[in-house]
Amino acid sequence: MNDFLQAKLSRRSMLQASAVGVAGVTPALRSVVYAQGSDAPEKKEVKIGFIPLTDCASIVMASVLGIDQKYGVKIIPSKEASWASIRDKLLSGENDMTHLLYGMAYGTQMGIGGPKRDMNVLMTINHNGQAITLSKKLAEKGAVDLAGLAKLMAAEKREYTFAQTFPTGTHAMWLYYWLASGGIDPLQGAKVITVPPPQMVANMRVGNMDGYCVGEPWNHRAIADGIGITAETSQGIWKDHPEKVLGTTADFAKKYPNTCRAVTAAIIEAGKWIDAGLANKNKMAETIADKSYVNTSVDVINQRILGRYQNGLGKTWDDPNHMKFFSDGAVGYPYLSDGMWFLTQHKRWGLLKDHPDYLAVAKAVNRTDIYKQAAAAANVNVPKSEMRASKMIDGITWDGSNPAKYADGFKIKA
Repeated sequence: MNDFLQAKLSRRSMLQASAVGVAGVTPALRSVVYAQGSDAPEKKEVKIGFIPLTDCASIVMASVLGIDQKYGVKIIPSKEASWASIRDKLLSGENDMTHLLYGMAYGTQMGIGGPKRDMNVLMTINHNGQAITLSKKLAEKGAVDLAGLAKLMAAEKREYTFAQTFPTGTHAMWLYYWLASGGIDPLQGAKVITVPPPQMVANMRVGNMDGYCVGEPWNHRAIADGIGITAETSQGIWKDHPEKVLGTTADFAKKYPNTCRAVTAAIIEAGKWIDAGLANKNKMAETIADKSYVNTSVDVINQRILGRYQNGLGKTWDDPNHMKFFSDGAVGYPYLSDGMWFLTQHKRWGLLKDHPDYLAVAKAVNRTDIYKQAAAAANVNVPKSEMRASKMIDGITWDGSNPAKYADGFKIKA
């Protein structure tokens, strides 16, 4: 909180705010009530795990810029080596919250491929900004996009290997959905392996995979290193798709609700700061490029966060649907339909044997109540509906209305 605002907030105004209730005070005053009054965060220091990816930026910037302190907490970013480590450190209590693949939250909730634990999604951290990279060797044979890849795989029969970052996570789902939309069965027609994001480029360099799906900056890094090309962006698969979330265990959210609200508000505000303009995005890129965070060169980060894309073969374009952290408040809301979509894909690919109660699970996991409180503290509007409709790359629309029918309706599935 700045000194000017502090000076304006007298003890009398604080008491008045407490008396009328948080909902009745101005947003600036409300955040101070949350930070200092009866709704003060129960836990002052909050350790948040993150993976070295561009979309950890709002967590890092909330800490670096001191936005967290405005809401009465101190965020301690904790760099982790893999998504499995992210999960394990959250479940053990070593980290309080985490930068998390959306699908991982639901996979853990359902006990898919690892420990089962009740999870909460506090907010969506970002939309868009992931991609599918194919090796330069494949591109030289004509596999520069999905059609070219399908043609090559049909003509040159061998085992093709693709990498994603975690079996229940977003990158696995984008990769599977993309391949299937081109008639390639990702389970029967290819080999899919799991590789941590920072290790993707090194593994492609030595020929361990033909392609991978990962978050930035590791797609652009492959182009910079001359070993890969961008065949598709994730926003090309689903425009304004949900990507990483702020996740925690349901037990933590139950024990520390004020802390969850305060941290969520701080990260919402940090996302707003990032998306506010060119100077802020460049400052963010300079900050997270440091070895403490993503550990790469600034130029590998700062192009695609501005929507300046290249495919590694001479094609360049400006993509208005690049990675967004705020986008006039549209990003953060944890839509129930977004969470349900990942469950439909887990069912589609055989990770879930039976149809769950899709809506009930989403309502248990996605804490729209905490998000709404945090958004009010950060003076950010929330959408009127907990559902949204989106058309995918294959022309199929997802709106959350009939998840079981949707999951069963794909021609290519487990």
